[in-house]
Amino acid sequence: MEFGRIIISETAFNSENLQDVIHSNISVINLMREEGINDDLIHEDAIMSYYLDYYTSQYTEGNFAQFVHNSGWDKELNELIEEGLALIGAEKHLELFQQQSKKVKLMSSVKLNKFLKGKLEGINPIRDLLNNDTFFEIEENLVTLNAAFLKTHPDFEVLSVDDMFAALEEFVGHEIKRA
Repeated sequence: MEFGRIIISETAFNSENLQDVIHSNISVINLMREEGINDDLIHEDAIMSYYLDYYTSQYTEGNFAQFVHNSGWDKELNELIEEGLALIGAEKHLELFQQQSKKVKLMSSVKLNKFLKGKLEGINPIRDLLNNDTFFEIEENLVTLNAAFLKTHPDFEVLSVDDMFAALEEFVGHEIKRA
């Protein structure tokens, strides 16, 4: 049985920082994973938002090459991000992602594996080839779009922290230790 809800804390919902909404979703997913819940049982759109945030932060911190390097260029993850960008209405970001993905697909598997296993820092022509600053010029704000997607989702719920734990405990079938 899937956990069919996307739950966010009241604090995050009322925050002026939209990243808090996304982080609240991430916290719930991380907690569920810690409790041994498989991703297949977590709401697929909550998971998608989680990975869109991963993509956004990787690109923001270290450009496209860092995303490729740190994610290990995972086919399933890439499909999820592509789907997610389309779903939240980030058409220009989707276009860039597809354009950047082509660069990786055109690379030999030997070259790609060498890049994935090597260091990102220092002299790195593959990293330089993969990086693209267009990301920072696109007017679509991925944080705003991702948070809006969550907030307008039909399965979205705002709960107090106690109620969030109660809902998750009911789903996992036991008490969850609070940090």
